[in-house]
Amino acid sequence: MSRFKTPPQDVFVSTDVESDGPVPGLNSMLSFGSAAVSDTGEVVATFSRNLDKLPEARPDPRTMAWWEDHPQAWASAREDPQPPGTAMKDYLEWLRNLDGRPVFVGFPAAFDFAFINYYLRRFTGESPFGTAALDITTYAMATEQAASYSRMSPRRFPSHWFEQGLREAHVALDDAVQQGILFINMYRDNRARGFEAGSESTGIPGEEGW
Repeated sequence: MSRFKTPPQDVFVSTDVESDGPVPGLNSMLSFGSAAVSDTGEVVATFSRNLDKLPEARPDPRTMAWWEDHPQAWASAREDPQPPGTAMKDYLEWLRNLDGRPVFVGFPAAFDFAFINYYLRRFTGESPFGTAALDITTYAMATEQAASYSRMSPRRFPSHWFEQGLREAHVALDDAVQQGILFINMYRDNRARGFEAGSESTGIPGEEGW
């Protein structure tokens, strides 16, 4: 049974991570950005930090080869880095101050959530996201009732889901805002097709012990 009498309001937290490899702990998170987006599409709050590398971690050669082709994005990710412990404590406080329950949204969620979850738990001992994350491609597949996940690429998304003039920049906060708007446009489509907000679920998805 939930400890809430009624489910708390969801706040969708679109998050993008830039790293020097694919594995948290073995590789370092270089930069991350989060945009809290309301169900009306308004970006209500943002957070971003660049981080010092983990002293024991080592960069992945293939990832670093990719960065060599994106020097401007690399420069942005390495500007004024902060100690991970300081950054994640600030992030935890930011999440706690959102007006509702933070729901992690990633694109792809499996990558971005892995780093955020690892860093939050390592440096603060907790995560307001629990153990659940909402993946944009999976949500798109369900919204469009697509038969194939692997074929559900952005090139197949309806054009009205995208904000005109926005392009992926590999700058964490910019990409988080763009992806948040993309998700909310999907969410609106879902509601227009008969989805009712405030369903009967009363628990917190992904919360340990639930």
